[in-house]
Amino acid sequence: MAYEIEPATDENSAAPQPGRGVTHVEVTVDDAGTRLDNFLVRQLQDVPRTHVFRLLRKGEVRVNKKRARPDQRVALGDVVRIPPVRKAEDVPPPATPRAASESLQKLVLDSITYEDGDLIVCNKPPGLAVHGGSATDFGLIEALRSARPGQPDLELVHRLDRDTSGCLLVAKRRAALRDLHRQLREGQTEKHYLALVCGKWNLGTKRIELALDTDERRSGERHVAVRAHGKKSVSTFKPVQFFGNLATLLEVEIDTGKTHQIRVHAAHAGHPVAGDVKYGNRIFNDIFKDYGLKRMFLHSSSLGFTRPGTREPMLASAPLPPELGAVLDTLTRGRARAPQDERGRTLKPGGARGPVVAPRVQRPASMAQTGKPRMGNSRNDKRGAAKGPGPVRGEGRRKARTTAGR
Repeated sequence: MAYEIEPATDENSAAPQPGRGVTHVEVTVDDAGTRLDNFLVRQLQDVPRTHVFRLLRKGEVRVNKKRARPDQRVALGDVVRIPPVRKAEDVPPPATPRAASESLQKLVLDSITYEDGDLIVCNKPPGLAVHGGSATDFGLIEALRSARPGQPDLELVHRLDRDTSGCLLVAKRRAALRDLHRQLREGQTEKHYLALVCGKWNLGTKRIELALDTDERRSGERHVAVRAHGKKSVSTFKPVQFFGNLATLLEVEIDTGKTHQIRVHAAHAGHPVAGDVKYGNRIFNDIFKDYGLKRMFLHSSSLGFTRPGTREPMLASAPLPPELGAVLDTLTRGRARAPQDERGRTLKPGGARGPVVAPRVQRPASMAQTGKPRMGNSRNDKRGAAKGPGPVRGEGRRKARTTAGR
């Protein structure tokens, strides 16, 4: 590994902080294909992880003299510029060592469905982030490391959204991580999800290929959008079960693994995922609550790959959580119907332009409620007047002729 420390007078770097100057690290065969954030964590083992991720967010890390994204994968021969950082001993320690709680560690350990010398398969619980960040200090990987202090090389193979449950792979060795990452990059894996979407899916088996921009921010929050300059993403949707015109259970296979990919593709097709607060439909989500749905209905059901270091095929799977199965049972027993506006028109759950909000139609109050004649269509008024008490037909004309004669 080429490793060089630049002098503190480097005009292209910030003023060095105590402990370490600007460094340039050349990527070797062992690190080729690794995500940049994981690469930095390994290089800066004596630096707090929070500080490493802060350097990435601020764009202070360069790859081949260019700004780089945290999820960018480094290649053999790339030169990574690491700005001045502080060693762990230079940072005042907290009053009490921070670690994942025992309850969180137990939750993660109980989610393990398979384990061997190379990897761990977890059935990730919903509501648990896969790693810590600005919103939470500890995710699944931090809790697993706390529970397994003797396994320092535990790393996430891929990621799932916080509200998504299901199959998640964790590598126990760096060689296994590189092998699995290569399979993901080269499309040698099969990732299947189960998703309940709003409305009746009439598109059959549908392959959706769109470019997604994952860097868009709205009110400081990441929001993925379909953009021509985005990265290619491919999802194939296949209907499994229909629940009237209210919902459809789909099996989704993804060829790529972009952030929020299934959720954005489903919403773009006009059928957002049930319970999705960010890309979904508020009116439909409120109805699904009556059927017992308390979170987004998206579950990673299986992941097929080749066992690291061998050519043996392997299929990791995770059963559907009981609470989601109960929602399907309730939908089957009930008369699932899509919401309607006050004119009786069926609402559509969404489309390419985003979620559809039900129009607010104010029905005029009747005469029985207000004591006043109902204002509305003149045609309806005439029809209503004919039914109520009033002069006999033609009586008004006869009365007018009689008055004129006088």
